[in-house]
Amino acid sequence: MKTDWEGKLSSKKDFQDLLLEILNPLLPYYSEGKAELILGVTATNYDQKAIRLEAFSRPLWGLVPFWAGGGQSPVFEEIYRKGLAAGTDPEGKEYWGGFHAFDQRFVEMAAISYGLILAPEKVWEPLTDKEKDCLADWLYGINQYELPVCNWVLFAVLVNIALKKRGRKYDAEKLETYLKGADTFYLGDGWYQDGDSGQKDYYVSFAIHFYSLFYAKVMEEEDPERCRMYKERAELFAKQFIYWFDENGAALPFGRSLTYRFSQVSFFCACLMAGVEPFSVGVMKGLIVRHLCDWLKKPIFDRNDILTIGYGYPDLVMGERYNGPGSPYWALKTFALLMLPDGHPFWKAEAEPMPRLEEQRALPFADMLVHRYENHTTAFVPGKYSPAGHGQTPAKYGKFAYDTRFAFNVAKSSCELHEAAPDSMLAFMVNGYVYVRRICEEFKVSETDVTSVWVPYEGIRVETVIVPTQYGHVRKHRIESDRDCQAWDCGFAVEIDVEGEKLTAEAGGAEAANGYCCCLVRAVQGDGKGEIIIADPNTNLLHPMTRIPAVRYEVHKGKNEIVTEVRADYHRRW
Repeated sequence: MKTDWEGKLSSKKDFQDLLLEILNPLLPYYSEGKAELILGVTATNYDQKAIRLEAFSRPLWGLVPFWAGGGQSPVFEEIYRKGLAAGTDPEGKEYWGGFHAFDQRFVEMAAISYGLILAPEKVWEPLTDKEKDCLADWLYGINQYELPVCNWVLFAVLVNIALKKRGRKYDAEKLETYLKGADTFYLGDGWYQDGDSGQKDYYVSFAIHFYSLFYAKVMEEEDPERCRMYKERAELFAKQFIYWFDENGAALPFGRSLTYRFSQVSFFCACLMAGVEPFSVGVMKGLIVRHLCDWLKKPIFDRNDILTIGYGYPDLVMGERYNGPGSPYWALKTFALLMLPDGHPFWKAEAEPMPRLEEQRALPFADMLVHRYENHTTAFVPGKYSPAGHGQTPAKYGKFAYDTRFAFNVAKSSCELHEAAPDSMLAFMVNGYVYVRRICEEFKVSETDVTSVWVPYEGIRVETVIVPTQYGHVRKHRIESDRDCQAWDCGFAVEIDVEGEKLTAEAGGAEAANGYCCCLVRAVQGDGKGEIIIADPNTNLLHPMTRIPAVRYEVHKGKNEIVTEVRADYHRRW
């Protein structure tokens, strides 16, 4: 980024300028017909045509509210007028193509529909009658396929609302079916799960709630009762979701699709869009501004200022099979707030600190216990997740603890401990392979601890109780094993190659530290030996080079009880 946005993000123009600073570097990479945006050569589980459509469509998550709020950018207006026409012309060389089951094109229809609903004067009215017919027919194609039972059903909701509002053929029956279907995902207290996967992650906030709040904004006259319900649920959710952020704006790296980065805060922007204020405007502004500034200080753009696949830096290791070169621009959902009118209180409000929150709070519908420490926040989870993942699922859902400042590592393989990089896990070495928490048989989350019963390998069964403490947490493991083996109880990964680096391994524990943070692990019960695991480069989400302090235990055939204390401290680095 060319601009240091710290202390410079307040007015509507500031946010508009930030959006354009993110988008303008894309201009050289649009195709001749403007229907494709070519940002890289890496592959996904969908075809190259869909990859280039995805890159084309996702900037609309920022441009549409920018236009709806009065922003002007003739160059992007021309690109999207031409691109929408070229991409939906069945006889054109840049035609996006027809469809098949689970088609990525259905995902990208959502951003286009966003534009047809909010900014028709930019992306609909300038089209010829033939171009309008082609675009409407192409969008209607989503109704000819059954969609996965997850947040995808809401893509069809947006498409059918857009077609309806533009006076085109739409499927009223499917619109209602999918709305009712999404309601079956609701768990209570504002929480949804992402369909039949059962996951509770950022898809609850930046997908299900985001689209529901958008529905509440644009369908309040036609469907007032449902819109009221969506707003009420969002208020409930906000009071808990705010615990996923620390006082300095960082959010928990947890779950999949983390390459969407600052979309983590987009739920609160959607609240503003829909007129929902679970907190004061100043508190929400403070959270949004701090979150954006925290992200913009990280090397998340390449040398051409293009957003990269990765989290804290470019990193394909942590990506999912559906992460293409244009995928990270989902982050632009955060700019939903740009549709707020010029006189909205948000633009003049001072950025306020976080509201008073409990030091420790259970989020039962999220299967999570959160503890707020000084300068960082930790979430303790039981490791219950869908076995059908998209990539690195055990690392993204199965760790004992997730922290806003100590990001987790993903595995390169299970063949070597350093490649498995098992921070915040109890890792077993059996027959030369590393096994971690993958199958959670039962669990309980209370206000004081998290208990899970899990099986890393056939013949080994573990009951783990995690108890947060003032400086970290204690792990109590009861292990029943049909063999002798070794297990490493691992702390948080700590960045190295920075000032103040210190690595210590002793008989009963180990510590990894640098000039701004440290993590110490020690054996409280059991015959433990401290070790430092040299995690492979680029396995940690925030730092390319990390070390993991761990305690190695000898696990004997029969019953074993071990207890490990983990302490973590984070100072101001920003």
